Amino acid sequence: MNTSAIAPTQEWPGPDSQADQIVDPPRYGRWFAVLAVATALAWVAFQLLTNPGFQWEIVFRYMLSPSVLTGIAMTIQLTLLVMLMGVVIGVVVALMRMSRDPLLNMCAHGFVWFFRGTPVLVQLVFWYNLAALFPEIGLGIPFGGPKFIEIPATVAISSFTAAMLGLGLNEGAYMAEIIRAGLLSVDNGQTEASKALGHKPFQTFRVVVLPQAMKAIVPPTGNQFIGMLKFTSIASVVALHELMHSVETIYNRTFETMPLLIVAALWYLIMVSILSVAQYFIERHYLKGWQAEVVQPQLQP
Repeated sequence: MNTSAIAPTQEWPGPDSQADQIVDPPRYGRWFAVLAVATALAWVAFQLLTNPGFQWEIVFRYMLSPSVLTGIAMTIQLTLLVMLMGVVIGVVVALMRMSRDPLLNMCAHGFVWFFRGTPVLVQLVFWYNLAALFPEIGLGIPFGGPKFIEIPATVAISSFTAAMLGLGLNEGAYMAEIIRAGLLSVDNGQTEASKALGHKPFQTFRVVVLPQAMKAIVPPTGNQFIGMLKFTSIASVVALHELMHSVETIYNRTFETMPLLIVAALWYLIMVSILSVAQYFIERHYLKGWQAEVVQPQLQP
């Protein structure tokens, strides 16, 4: 006996049926947000064009002032030297923290703990007033022994030196953690493969580990570089003639505070924009191979 049953044929709706027509619900919230943003931008533009307090004629007069340009040059110089100092210290401290030697690890951990845990402003003022603790800075036998070289602290620690030490040591503590995180992101198998090829430890670090770690190091380092460009404004407290101190000197004499602050803000925006573009191209260079691996689909047989 045939007990098979024939299932009814299900007819699917065609492409022109109402089932395939998906209608988005009205998005009143998005239109309200667009209206709110447009209103805010219009109000900002109205204030910039009509508020006499901005004093744009004074802003344009001081944008290319020799004193302001000198401060910009000092800001760029200090930023480059501080970041170079921070990267060098960061590499050394990061390798010390990853060392199996407990003494090196403890010293590196203590360095990061101290300089990352104290405010930059406190460090700047401390180095600037180091003469209160050590009137003379010398090189010789410690614990009361003879000195071979001795320099007054007020001569050795200038405003620029204090800014370099305060910002550079603080930046070194942050860069140490950034570089350590980048090195830890490299798989241990890469190091073992390099050793199997007969590479020495320094060769392994320079040729194998560091290039692969750069994709994790470059983005936060670029952010630190941009942040340091703005942090140099703190050096005005030690009378360093950078951009912020330059505009402060002018508006303390002319009492044109707001226009000079706008001059400083515009120059910081210009420099940060240039660094952001440079960071984009550097990141794209180091992430090129990694993005290709992620974006391209894996072909399987």
